[in-house]
This record gives sequence, structure tokens and C-alpha cells, in this order.
Amino acid sequence: MRVAVLEGVRQVALRDLPEPALHGAHDVLLRVDAVGMCGSDIHYYASGRIGSQVVRYPFVVGHEFGGTVLAVGGEVTRVKPGDRVAIDPAMPCFDCDQCRAGRAHTCRNLTFLGCPGQSSGCLCERIVMPETSCFVVPASFTDEDAALVEPLSIGCYAVKLAALQPASRILIQGCGPIGLSVLLAARQAGAERICVTEPLEYRRACALRLGAAWAGLPEAASATLAEREPLGFDFVFECCGKQEAMDQALPLLKPGGKLMLIGIPAFDRVGFAIDLLRRKEVCLQNVRRQNDCVEAAIALLEHRPEARDMITHHFTFDQTPKAFETVAGYRDSVIKAMVRL
Repeated sequence: MRVAVLEGVRQVALRDLPEPALHGAHDVLLRVDAVGMCGSDIHYYASGRIGSQVVRYPFVVGHEFGGTVLAVGGEVTRVKPGDRVAIDPAMPCFDCDQCRAGRAHTCRNLTFLGCPGQSSGCLCERIVMPETSCFVVPASFTDEDAALVEPLSIGCYAVKLAALQPASRILIQGCGPIGLSVLLAARQAGAERICVTEPLEYRRACALRLGAAWAGLPEAASATLAEREPLGFDFVFECCGKQEAMDQALPLLKPGGKLMLIGIPAFDRVGFAIDLLRRKEVCLQNVRRQNDCVEAAIALLEHRPEARDMITHHFTFDQTPKAFETVAGYRDSVIKAMVRL
């Protein structure tokens, strides 16, 4: 089968590898139909690492995908051949202290698709996954809809973890796919007072179409936002991984507010103004991928089909190197790029 392989920094090649096969009784063999390009894939493409996770070449990335079931192991019960599925790329052990505590996403023995040292990714024609990672999607969903479920699930989890209320005042920093997923999930939870900051005009426009009440440039937003919400925001969802965004967030949060850290910085350390952080008793909450929110994301896409607006680019498998370059360079007004297999 064909796979797209990282062979070095900014080096992607199409290669042939042996077909995968079922080994376990709970394995599912899938045809990969569509793959979404994620910001973490771009980190691995552009720098070869995210923090301590360093690529050893050659390596296949990718973890957002929709597929079709081709065959199943002898004890699989939740899917059958022909089913179209969205995938949770996390493969926990379900037995460690974290899993037993309902934190399968921080499993001590977790393997994750397209993560160095854990599991090869989904930029390939066929792949084997455990049945626990497979979620049947409605017949109305396209292959790309199924792939979009994964980033939407992160938005759903972030909003759930924040314990957001309908009357909450919300600021979202960064309107890439994750920021827009948070926006959609917040609206689904009933929030109406949602502001966003984003340097790219076309992404601000998309946020407004998806329901943001206000959108502005980050560097010019502080005074306007302070005037707009003089009591401060209940939640700031940081979705861009920028130190300047974190610096901007603290003065804009109300006392007792919560800063939700979702973005992946390209650097190893961040800093906070401890005097302001302490006096306001601000809560810092990291958001690690998603936890038990795939079905919520499927429901979100059913109820808010406008989520598809974030899919802006479509590439064939042969065009995978171009897809990486387009997303890495923010070219051609890209938000979410999909590779169709």
C-alpha cells in the first residue's frame, strides 16, 4: 500500500509499504478515506519535534481521519465491514490508574496515532485500529466530515472541562481549526458572548460566520475587549500557542477566571505575570487532546453543519507534500486541509 512518509524536516515522500493485517481479536482493518492536516502534524513536518517527542525518520504522521471498515477481528462487536467511522486516535490500556480514574487520554501506557515513539500515523491507504477507537458516523456524513470529528472533539472537551455556562463571557485566541472548534462547541453549550482574536482576516471572517460576536487583531484588541467586557472574561481559550496571547489573557480575565491552554507552543517554556495571576486567583487549565467526547463531536457536526466551513482545501494523496506546505505556510487562505485517499 502507499504511505506518505516524513523523511526529514520539510521532506515528504510517497512510498510503498506492506499491507497491514489483523492480529488481535478486537482489531479493525480500515480503509483510510480522508485525512485532516493537524497543527501537530505541521510541527513534526516543520521542526521534527513537539517538546520531548522527536521524530525518528522515516515516520508517518496523521491522526485525523475517517475510514471504512474492511474486516474485523473475531471478538469485535461495535463495528462491522462496510461501516463508515470516525476515529479516536488515542489507544489507551484501560487498566492503569489514569484509565480507571476516567482519564484515558492521559493513560500511562497510551499510544497515539502519528506520535513519535508510539504509533505510525494514518497518512496511508489502510490501517489497523482497536475497535474502541472506531465510532460509526451518520449516513449523511462525508468522508471529510468523519475526519473533522477529531478536532471538533477537542473543542467539545475543552468546553466540557471549562464547565462553561450559557451566560459565560468567552474570549478565544486563535481561529485555526481548534479555535473554531471551541467556538462551535461553546455555541452548542449555549454561549452567546464570544469574542475572538486572530491575526489573519479570513479566519476572523470565518469565526464571525460561525457565530462569534466580535473578532479583532490580537495586537489591537486589549483596549477594545476591556471596554467590551469591563468585568473581565470568565474564560479565555488560548488556541494559538503564543506567549503574547497568554500575556494578553491575564489582564482580560475576571478574578477567579480560567485560562484554558490548548495551543501547542513551538518553544519549551512559557511565563506568566505571577503577581496578576495570584491576585486574581486565576486558574490555569491545560487541555490534553480530548477525553470521551467523540460522540459529542459527531452530534455537534450533526446540529451545526456550518462547521464544514472550516474545511477550505482538498488534496489528492499524490498532493500530500503540497498539503503540508500549504498548511505550514498559511497559504491560499487555508484553515483546514483534507487529503482524500
